[in-house]
Amino acid sequence: MKDIIITAKRIKIELYTLLIVFVIANGFNLYAIIKFQTKFVEIITQIGYVLLFTLGIYVLWTIVRLIYWSIKRILKK
Repeated sequence: MKDIIITAKRIKIELYTLLIVFVIANGFNLYAIIKFQTKFVEIITQIGYVLLFTLGIYVLWTIVRLIYWSIKRILKK
């Protein structure tokens, strides 16, 4: 069985990607707070929803990347 090695560079890239997605999700939350004129304490109280939204965006981004690399690999052959 072949061992899978995840490099430190790949881990950093994935963590930066997750951080960017988290900032985007918080931006959507902030936009909703401003648009609907609610209290800014919702930034903290809605963190669970923001984390779920972050996870959802990250999964979608991962699927897009997998499709891209699959198509690239197919066209290379």
